[in-house]
Amino acid sequence: MAEHDYDRDPESEREDDDYPLNKQAVARIIEAVDAGDRDLLVSEMEPLHAADIADLLEQISSGDRRGLIELYGREFDGDILSELDESIREEVIGLLTPEVLADAVRELDSDDVVDLVEDLEDLQQATILSALEDSDRIAVQQSLTYPEYSAGRLMQREVVMAPEHWSVGDAIDYMRNVEELPEQFYHIILVDPRLHPVGNVTLGRIMAARRETPLMDLVEETFHTIRVTRDEGDVAYMFNQYHLISAPVVDEDDRLVGVITIDDAMAVLDEEHEEDIMRLAGVGEGGLNDSVIETSKQRVPWLAVNLLTAILASLVIAQFEATISQIVALAVLMPIVASMGGNAATQSLTVAVRALATKDLTGSNVWRVLRREIMVGMINGLIFAFTMGVVGIVWFGGPELGYVIAAAMVINLVVAGLAGSAIPVLMDRMGIDPALGSGTFVTTVTDVVGFFAFLGLAAVFLV
Repeated sequence: MAEHDYDRDPESEREDDDYPLNKQAVARIIEAVDAGDRDLLVSEMEPLHAADIADLLEQISSGDRRGLIELYGREFDGDILSELDESIREEVIGLLTPEVLADAVRELDSDDVVDLVEDLEDLQQATILSALEDSDRIAVQQSLTYPEYSAGRLMQREVVMAPEHWSVGDAIDYMRNVEELPEQFYHIILVDPRLHPVGNVTLGRIMAARRETPLMDLVEETFHTIRVTRDEGDVAYMFNQYHLISAPVVDEDDRLVGVITIDDAMAVLDEEHEEDIMRLAGVGEGGLNDSVIETSKQRVPWLAVNLLTAILASLVIAQFEATISQIVALAVLMPIVASMGGNAATQSLTVAVRALATKDLTGSNVWRVLRREIMVGMINGLIFAFTMGVVGIVWFGGPELGYVIAAAMVINLVVAGLAGSAIPVLMDRMGIDPALGSGTFVTTVTDVVGFFAFLGLAAVFLV
């Protein structure tokens, strides 16, 4: 039997008890795969949610993944595909037989099929589309014509709508008699004769009202429609800002073409947050399942930028070579000034990038925010300037060096607060993602200013 290493930190053992996909479950599943025992594999996998099975496929090795999928066969559920990380989704689809793949994708809503096929190669796209019924295939192909990352790609075509003149009884009779309803929906969308959405009615209000009650008497006060070309990031913001559960999507003629539900909007919000974190760290959109070469390609560009900015900071230091040679203590203390500035700038930067993403930082309050960050930098600078001033005096026996590092600390922390807020705002105004590269530029500013202020003051007052 093959050996596998799926051990977790012993500290997390108690948490595993409440998580279906714990270490013991994974071990049993892998043992079933190694033994070729399909019945045991199915019984072990049966209690798992599709998201847990997707996690399992992401955690195990490529060889185990192949063996599991081949043994699992027709039990493979379409929801697993929609939960899979994009980095291995194409590999998993390639391992499924055409029959299993066809059965899996037929179970999915149109928005999940769009999400599934939009990043695949043409051959795999064609395989999945050919498995759909004609009406579903046309709907998916139409969604794929909309811009990437737009509401048209995010929406599902399965919509429950009703004429605006219907009563509660009409709606209930319709839902009971219609051949198929979406698996999950929260509203009935009321439309006029031209299919223009005019209001939302929650299922709860329908069930609580008398049959003769007009649906228009039950519409929600908050009602927003979303243009099919609207960016999905803006859609997620709308859902979060206005506490929406679902919202109709309209075309250029304001006709209803689909609906976006809260689960899809929140998934986009999570992706945006994750993307911001990854970009702030300069690692692109990499994941744990990316290959060594892919990961290296994603990280090399920003490491190269970091190298160039480090050289720039070194050039500043080189201008004060004579000063440093006369006062060796400067070489000991100058990393402290740069490090404090870099950390302070990162704090301001993180707040600014997050505020821009949530639209809390706008043109109307940007100057107030900048002033606040400068004042925070001033206060923190004075606090740590006093600390380092005392350290300089005690450590090196004279007040002059203490005064210099204290002044440099104040200057650099003020600049850090300003740069940490201003640089993301400027990048946003230029149409560049503020999370992309802001950290590198901000660190460069604080390094250069910190070294220049400290060494420049030392050259003037100590040499």
